[in-house]
Amino acid sequence: MSPSNEEVAFPYELRTFPVRLVDGEVSGEVVQWSEAVAAGFYGDAVGAEEAKKYAEFEQLDGRMAMGAYLSNGETPAGAWGAGYPVATYAYHRKDLNVGGGQLLPVHQITAVTVRPSHRRRGLLRAMITADLARAKADGLPMAALTASEAVIYGRFGFGVATHNCVVEVSTRGGLAFHNPEAASRGVVEVADALVVKDLHNALFARVHAATYGSIGRHEMYRLSASGQGNYGQMTPVKNVRAALHYGDDGEVDGYVTYKPGEPAIQIVDFLAATNDAYLALWNFLGSLDLIASVTWKMAPEVDLLEWAMVAKRDYKRTETEDHLWLRILDTEAALSGRHYAADGVVTIAVTDPLGHAAGTFRVEAAGGAATVTRSADGDAVDLTLGVSELSSTYLGGVSARTLAAAGRLTENAPGGIERFDAVFASPVSAHSLTNF
Repeated sequence: MSPSNEEVAFPYELRTFPVRLVDGEVSGEVVQWSEAVAAGFYGDAVGAEEAKKYAEFEQLDGRMAMGAYLSNGETPAGAWGAGYPVATYAYHRKDLNVGGGQLLPVHQITAVTVRPSHRRRGLLRAMITADLARAKADGLPMAALTASEAVIYGRFGFGVATHNCVVEVSTRGGLAFHNPEAASRGVVEVADALVVKDLHNALFARVHAATYGSIGRHEMYRLSASGQGNYGQMTPVKNVRAALHYGDDGEVDGYVTYKPGEPAIQIVDFLAATNDAYLALWNFLGSLDLIASVTWKMAPEVDLLEWAMVAKRDYKRTETEDHLWLRILDTEAALSGRHYAADGVVTIAVTDPLGHAAGTFRVEAAGGAATVTRSADGDAVDLTLGVSELSSTYLGGVSARTLAAAGRLTENAPGGIERFDAVFASPVSAHSLTNF
């Protein structure tokens, strides 16, 4: 019996499996999948030992790997065998700070690659649609990713929700503050960067709980923040330095790790659970001798440092880039799960190319919470927008007014855009410190 046209057109098998150790060892399947991921991101070649190190941390995250494999098992002589996936994908599940002390469960997508020789064959679409359907079935209200390429994921319903900035702060001669006392509270001391490996999880939990738009970190951050290794390169970096901030209670409430390089240094990781810790650690960085500037690639769009400095022009944004992409899967759960700063009522019609979030919904916000109900077809609608656009507005990162001007949504009733923006606006700028 000859294969069908569909089988010929898509000669791949999708397999999903946990990344974990079995009897203390990593399987060949995980090693080959890890090697394919490393190749896709141009990292170092991955052997069994490196894959084992990855798996030790990924098992703690509950990471699940997906691979697309040639279903006929045939590869040319000398090429990677059929045990190596031609496309990779993975997910784990953490949570997102949606304001008001609320953390919403989120499906985090990572490790997405397609081998160049197998592109434009529907592999990404097959993996992402299967995965999003599984996440929706599992009750996850939202998916998230950070994108290496920014033009791919909109067609699957993802929208940019936060941005990060690359900043260069001139520190020659030290930093002068409008209120020097505000940047001198507590104590800052130098520490071995290895200490950060043990401090990271508890301190990030505090920062995460206090930061609107923050998304959970994976376990590998304990290594990367302390310079002990990262995906693509597990060799420790020798010249990573650390400073800790101690609050009035004597407990660590912030740290910064950085790589010196006269006349500039680059921040590796910066966690501060309080404004006092944040400004005091910047004050420390400004005091380093022979250093002309400090560069940070994860600065927020709205940074209190910029407004604390006397010389505001010494704070330069050299790049602003999309960072966290969100994708609503369950509109009622996602919209009722977030915090609302203002009371109001708005009815929206949501379109979704994959169908997960589609429908007409009435959002009634009061006292910080919202009741979200599905409306019947034909009910009055304030505006119509796609799931990508709704996902971008979810944390208040863009207004409906701006999206309407860009031609990306439709106002159906007079004042509809104004009502939407009043309900969804946030007084706090969302910021995520997590890449994944």
